[in-house]
Amino acid sequence: MTASLGLGTYRVRGVEQAARTACADGSVWIDTAPNYFDAHQALRPVISGHLRARVATKTGFFSRAEGGVAVRAGLLTSEQGAIGHSLDQAFVRWQTERSLASLGRIDLVFVHNPERAHLDPSDLHMRLREVFAVLEEFAAAGRIWGYGVATWSGFLREVFTVSELLCLAREAAGSGEHHLRAVQQPVSLVMARPIALALAGQGPLAQARAAGLITFGSSPLHGGELPTLVTPELVEFIRPGASPAGACLLVAASCPSLDVVLLSASSPRHWSAAQDVIASPLTPGHLRKVTDVLAQG
Repeated sequence: MTASLGLGTYRVRGVEQAARTACADGSVWIDTAPNYFDAHQALRPVISGHLRARVATKTGFFSRAEGGVAVRAGLLTSEQGAIGHSLDQAFVRWQTERSLASLGRIDLVFVHNPERAHLDPSDLHMRLREVFAVLEEFAAAGRIWGYGVATWSGFLREVFTVSELLCLAREAAGSGEHHLRAVQQPVSLVMARPIALALAGQGPLAQARAAGLITFGSSPLHGGELPTLVTPELVEFIRPGASPAGACLLVAASCPSLDVVLLSASSPRHWSAAQDVIASPLTPGHLRKVTDVLAQG
């Protein structure tokens, strides 16, 4: 089973047009964040007319402009504003309110790279519990469907596990009826360990899927760098005749236990090509051979 294609808006040129192209496919996830330049403002007119599109944004990172507003509002000190990332409860509540006002509606709010706080695990878990408590308030009020954690290295560094996140969510909710709905992590030829683990039925993706969470794979092209780095021999081994970008995307989308692979596709041509590529996923056996080749260097 292949992951479905979702739109990532990080560094996308022409977010509004990209979103209209993605929404034309029907039900699709759109992933954004308040620090992705003007993505929120560009998305609002699109998602207001495409109610089947599901919208995920984030909390934690902030732009220089938003940080300045937060400092003037007394939510952050000047020093905190210069860092560009905060997991303070008051800031998370304020930023989520702003995101709701900008987008009009939100399905998921991801806590964005919580490992960026550089706290030891026990302190980070305490801070995550506090953030989850804020997001539980929004979910309980029906203002968002749920929340999740979008991490770059948190699982890799074992700063937290899926079971620990679920435990923190239950504690934040005060019961087993929590609103933790999803996890997001990089899945690519560069970040291939999640694929190898999932092929063995192990790791965060398999654990999240078993717990009923939605799993998102980010950066399948590693910020657009992979297509220029992958060798022609590896591309041909992955899928004969594929383009470098198509082969890289195919590997990520074929990862077991992955529900959505997020692609920053800026044009209708790129989106259509990506849909064509993932329509025929790699078999687990062939994907395992690809990971074996990567492991050999």
